[in-house]
Amino acid sequence: MPINSRQKGAQVIKIVPLDLKEANSIVARLHRHHKPAVGHRFSLGVIDIDGNIRGCAIASRPIARLSNQKFTLEVTRVATDGTRNACSMLLGAITKAARAMGYARVQTTTLSDESGSSLRAVGWNACALSQDGSGWDSREGRMVDCKDQKKVRWWIDIRDVPECQ
Repeated sequence: MPINSRQKGAQVIKIVPLDLKEANSIVARLHRHHKPAVGHRFSLGVIDIDGNIRGCAIASRPIARLSNQKFTLEVTRVATDGTRNACSMLLGAITKAARAMGYARVQTTTLSDESGSSLRAVGWNACALSQDGSGWDSREGRMVDCKDQKKVRWWIDIRDVPECQ
């Protein structure tokens, strides 16, 4: 079995790099409530043995400007076609890449009615629930998807922040 791959019956899936245009076309096609992302630091996809794309994840700088912009990575989009373990595999690969790149924390948000099971499966923690769906986007006038819905913030700390920030 190839590195970074998992079985789904006889189907093997594996992680591949994507550019933002490729990732955004997947988000436009598969994501339930988000629009394509404006920018990213990197994006990953998951493909099956025939090379068919089954999903993607987009990693960006933190949306909230008060977050540590240098040592925090934010997963702003995850979209899959429902292939088993694809979300967990993408989140695990982003966490592993972030660690290798020197990030200290990876974070994301989900809508409060989403289970977060893929995040828990790869060791992430739920840390907060927004009261009214707003308040975490600190950039005035910024267009935010689902801004009126309650959200859960998730994170995983992967190393200490260096003293020389």
